[in-house]
This record gives sequence, C-alpha cells and structure tokens, in this order.
Amino acid sequence: MGVFSFTNEYVSTVPSARLFKALILDSHNLIPKLMTQAIKSIDIIQGNGGAGTIKQINIISGSRLISIKDRVDELNEETFTYKCSMMDRKEKFESIVHVVKLEPTPEGGSKNMIMTTYNTKGDAEFKEQDKASNKSVLEMYKLTEAYLLQNPDAYA
Repeated sequence: MGVFSFTNEYVSTVPSARLFKALILDSHNLIPKLMTQAIKSIDIIQGNGGAGTIKQINIISGSRLISIKDRVDELNEETFTYKCSMMDRKEKFESIVHVVKLEPTPEGGSKNMIMTTYNTKGDAEFKEQDKASNKSVLEMYKLTEAYLLQNPDAYA
C-alpha cells in the first residue's frame, strides 16, 4: 500500500469562523449552489453533521450521476478543524482522507490548510489524474471564499 499526501495552504481575508460555517457546517446546502455543473446535491444520510455523520455527494459526470459517500471523522467548531474520509472506494484506493484546518490571523482573516491523503490498495500506482478528489476540494474552497467575499453578510 502506498501513501500519497498533498497539502495546500492559503491566506484569506475571510475570517475562519465564517469560512468554516459556509465550507464545512453548511456545505450540504451551499456547495451544490456554487458548483451546479458538478454537484447535483449533498445529502446527509446518517447523523446530525458532527463526527460519525455520513454524507452522500451526488456528482454529475457527463450524462450520468455518480454518488460518493463521505464520513465525518472529526469536527471541531472551536478550533475550526475538520476531517472526513471518502467511503466505498472500490477502485485502487483503500481510503482518501481530507483534513481542513482554518486558523484566525491577527488581521481578522484566516490561514487555511487543506491536506488530502490517498492510501492505495496493494501495489497500485498513484498517477496525476488520481488527484481529482484533491482538486475538487480546492475548487470548493476557492468558490466558497469568492462567494463570501461577494456576499459580506452571508454566514456572518
């Protein structure tokens, strides 16, 4: 089994609490509105949003709909940390884990870290196109940040 991790860090003028509310706590409502070409819906199929919650992400792929399940492993509203694992990965991955940490900056914005770890099955090779999950999380982050900057009263 191989382990491949990618970490991206960003600084934003959006405060951590506001970004966390939009990107993490209300993602099931906001993200499908921001990513209409890629995500049909995000449904909570088990839990109340906290650790142990399972979300089904319904992705539009060409002319077909693909569903991916995420399990919330950690959610801390005080430290603005979040960890989730993609479930039912039947292809070459044992797991794909996303960790998000948002830290307040003295200027009132946030320093944000998004780490994705891929654990491959057996001796499966990791290729550049396998980073689709990492790219979609980064796209969600950037779209959410842009939305919050354009809508200063949203998630205030």
